Amino acid sequence: MRVGVIGGKLQGVEAAYLARKAGWHVIVVDRRADVPALGLCDRFVQWDVSAANDLGRALDGVDLVIPALENDAALACLNRWTRDNKIPFAFDPAAYGISSSKIKSNRLFARAGVATPLAWPGCGFPVVAKPSAGSGSDGVRVFHDPQSLPVHRTKSTERWVVQEFVPGPTYSLEVIGRPGKYVSLQVTDLAMDPGYDCKRVVAPTDLTQTLVRDFEKISVTLADELNLNGLMDVEVVLHKDTLKVLEIDARLPSQTPTAVYWSRNINMVELLGDMFVKGTLSNQPIDQPCRGVVYEHINVSPGRLKVAGEHIMSERGILRVQKEFFGADEAITNYTPGLQEWIATLIICGKNRKDAWEKRNRVVANIRERFALEVYRDATATEQSQGDLCD
Repeated sequence: MRVGVIGGKLQGVEAAYLARKAGWHVIVVDRRADVPALGLCDRFVQWDVSAANDLGRALDGVDLVIPALENDAALACLNRWTRDNKIPFAFDPAAYGISSSKIKSNRLFARAGVATPLAWPGCGFPVVAKPSAGSGSDGVRVFHDPQSLPVHRTKSTERWVVQEFVPGPTYSLEVIGRPGKYVSLQVTDLAMDPGYDCKRVVAPTDLTQTLVRDFEKISVTLADELNLNGLMDVEVVLHKDTLKVLEIDARLPSQTPTAVYWSRNINMVELLGDMFVKGTLSNQPIDQPCRGVVYEHINVSPGRLKVAGEHIMSERGILRVQKEFFGADEAITNYTPGLQEWIATLIICGKNRKDAWEKRNRVVANIRERFALEVYRDATATEQSQGDLCD
């Protein structure tokens, strides 16, 4: 299988990483030459797909195209080109058009009858203000009183969503399928940095089986309401024993698919290939035992190790996979011997969640000892957590 991954940033890293795990030939396309995913592909093509020029020169011979970007012009060009050339496109434009707008998503949640945080001004403080468009933690701010709430409350009603800040742990779940048949995959637990950016994914979940079933039901209900044809990520917060939906993303997310791959050997990119190329929903066993996994991002600088949100992985150029990385099973990193400042996504597995966490602590200790890092920082959001936290 030859797959074209369009976009070389963090979504592209996810897609390329898992496509290589599936044994595919991976072509990454991006208009920039120094994108992180360049080190995870078989071939890189520098190309601006939003320019509507001859995409066949960039995507010659591919069997599948996976978008890993959120540029509307590029997505529209890819949709036309793949349709005209009869190349499977692992993307649902209609579903994405709703999930990429928090205003439209909230209307969908209301129709589906799922629990969500209350909208301001029908709630008390604190509140969270989020840009309607886009994903991740960019632009997310928490306000604790009416005086601190800026113009979002009176202006730009079509651009911002303001709702109650709901404290509690956050969880993610992907669902895949097409109308009439949807399959939920594995719940993962998310941890946030002070900027509400996801810094760690842990599996298996600490949710009770009853809440896992509730989450699966919510996710399939939303997929059905959306008429999803592809893959969707659903994020919730647990507050007073109730799961409240924070956001959906009808596209391949980053971070959680790799955690699920290492925990249950479920490759979401391979599932997309089965669905869009072979026309089958799955040839992989969904119900199988879970290994413990800790997936987290670290930033090493002289004397200091800091656990931080995913954004740090997009700031240091080309990334590569390294196995047995200071005791971690794998790392996605820019580290080379002698480098004073570097970043890494650590992937650490154990026979269960507790075993994986203990192994993670040994990995961190190994790195701190090897580089004489006296300072260790692993700060969290003061009130965990609120939507748009794991891209």
